[in-house]
Amino acid sequence: MSRSAVAPVATGDLTGVQAGGRPAGRPRFYREILLIALCYGAYSLVRDLVPRNHTAALSRGHDILHLEHLLHLNVELSINRLFTDVRWLGTSANYYYASLHFVLTIGVLVWLYVRHPDRYVFYRRLIFATTVLALIGFWLYPLAPPRMIAGFVDTANAFHSGGLYESGASPVASVSNQYAAMPSLHTGWSLWCAIAIADVTRPSRVRWLVYCYPAATVLVILGTANHYLLDAIGGVVTLAAGYAATRTVRVMVPRLGPMARVFSTETGGSTVR
Repeated sequence: MSRSAVAPVATGDLTGVQAGGRPAGRPRFYREILLIALCYGAYSLVRDLVPRNHTAALSRGHDILHLEHLLHLNVELSINRLFTDVRWLGTSANYYYASLHFVLTIGVLVWLYVRHPDRYVFYRRLIFATTVLALIGFWLYPLAPPRMIAGFVDTANAFHSGGLYESGASPVASVSNQYAAMPSLHTGWSLWCAIAIADVTRPSRVRWLVYCYPAATVLVILGTANHYLLDAIGGVVTLAAGYAATRTVRVMVPRLGPMARVFSTETGGSTVR
């Protein structure tokens, strides 16, 4: 039996299966590019329109650190000092933080579209749902990252690398929302990548290695002082909530009539539900 025939069972989603158990074809390329472009544009717009109240955001940062101290989860400062003391580690982490977040996520999306169209639609819906929920979190809970709190070192500024996320007077920093910390989309998206790859690859003793990526991402976001550990946990929770929302939409789509087109997969002029 081919992998594509059994892959949907891994997540309990039959999006990629036509009647009779045959795998569905891939969605139309231009439609996907347009959809992704629109969603990314909305993501960028909403993320950067989050209200910015530095005093309140900073106060929340201290609240997060206090809560982590009570829970014995306050590991950020020691990891940040390690990344600061070891220059090559801090510099590498800056470039990792500023690039892989988008590069690998887009790469996995493209890979799913080309090689595993039967799973692509499900994972596209999942990452979109997760991102929307994260944007709601950014809006409701603007949070100053650790690098803005005394005692932490902003590695991007310290090593003059990873300029996209510098918190100083860089042009990008002046227009980018600096308080979109909770939840951590770096964590949510990296875990999404790992789950997607593990789901569609054949059983292997080394398949678990893909989860080194989200683990490394958590270390990077803590070491660069861009997130708290609770932000990373929030990213995992947001991905889980995105999965629940995706499954809920899957159940509701047949009842939505014309609106179902937004959530359906078009294959050769027919709509797969």
